[in-house]
Amino acid sequence: MIRVLITASSPLLRAGLESILRASPNISLIDSSGDPDVIIGDWDRSGEDLPHELLELVPTAAVVLLTDDTERAWMVEALRSGVRGVLPRDAAASQIISAIQAASSGLVVMQAEDVEGVLASPRQPRSVESLSPREAEVLGMLAEGASNKAIAYRLGISEHTVKFHVTSIMTKLNAGSRTEAVTLGIRQGLIML
Repeated sequence: MIRVLITASSPLLRAGLESILRASPNISLIDSSGDPDVIIGDWDRSGEDLPHELLELVPTAAVVLLTDDTERAWMVEALRSGVRGVLPRDAAASQIISAIQAASSGLVVMQAEDVEGVLASPRQPRSVESLSPREAEVLGMLAEGASNKAIAYRLGISEHTVKFHVTSIMTKLNAGSRTEAVTLGIRQGLIML
């Protein structure tokens, strides 16, 4: 049974949340004298940056906020401060119950459209410098598991030249090892198995 404490500024919102949560068989509503697993509350950013009193009310409880503000900066701060869920005030009953269950299990809950705004922008893949025809040939032999000596023999070049090509391949693919170079080569379509 998940023990939930509701802290809503609006009596109407409180009544709505109580109605939703009482209908869930695995949620038990408690008052402020109890020890909640999850605290659910509404928050309006007009007055303060974060509802720190909610986070400090019961430090071990997961906090789920209902808000209309999805600004990236405060959501990042909220998550870093310990908030475990952020939903819009008009979230469906099933979403609110799911958020409480997830937060009580240690998960973080947000609307899918808010996730992109909160996550740091993904790194753009580094543009890969083109491999020369010889480097592509050496990479193919690396994929076959050939040693530098075997590659040198097959191509009729020195081992030193093979080492030079391998180093150049690893640099161009931003690989830390021969294995990683082969893996990246496969992913980028440079090697056909």
